[in-house]
Amino acid sequence: MRDLFGTGKPVIAMLHARALPGRPRHDAAPGLKPITEALARDLDALQRAGMDGLLFCNEADLPYQLRAGPEIAAAMAALVGGLRSGIGVPFGIDIVWDPVASLAVARATGASFVREVFTGVYESDLGVMQPRSEKRETISIFANITPEFASPLGQRTTKQRARGAVCLGVDAVLITGPITGLPTDLAELAAVKAAVPGTPVLASTGVTADTVRQTLEIADGVIVGTHLKYDGVTWNPVDPARAHTFMDRAKRAREEMAV
Repeated sequence: MRDLFGTGKPVIAMLHARALPGRPRHDAAPGLKPITEALARDLDALQRAGMDGLLFCNEADLPYQLRAGPEIAAAMAALVGGLRSGIGVPFGIDIVWDPVASLAVARATGASFVREVFTGVYESDLGVMQPRSEKRETISIFANITPEFASPLGQRTTKQRARGAVCLGVDAVLITGPITGLPTDLAELAAVKAAVPGTPVLASTGVTADTVRQTLEIADGVIVGTHLKYDGVTWNPVDPARAHTFMDRAKRAREEMAV
């Protein structure tokens, strides 16, 4: 984490794009311009708050797809490419729920990492999730082993799946809540961290300003999105005051833990 983000226990903030071309919520008339402008405002607010990293995601592309269309990857690459000169911290890509598309956009935009489901088989609200993986150059793999809207098939425990993912070469393990914005189970987080010593384990959903300290006492970093939005609503713009409060508390916690 320190090599990638310049600090231990980094805070990685979500940049949620509005619905992209081809998806039901996309507004085709104005094209990508309003999506770019909204992302630019969120990007400015998050960087001013001092976030350690950023993660671009097609969060509004409901209903999600297990295989994103080529137009999604193309649109996300265009959006990130248009903002690239203003990005001052390491950033990643998450094309929900498609690891191959995520890697493709990461390569095209110069991203440092991707977040997706890379291992295991899951029954989900979208059908059976059986992720594809492939060789990637120097892009770090942040592997979600407890994906939202899904449950694993088979009898292996979360700790066993974490060990398997690490053995297969992922760079960090992510533990999430049951759906977007709901908190990560800290007991499960601690158990997985003990099971894969030497590999970063991050809390990937539901962290708030009130829980960031206790989460960072266990986790090697956090990914935060919904809590940073106005009124804590996933689809709203980033609230600069919430972002500053969150980051201030995270930094204070890291200082007190001598990270």
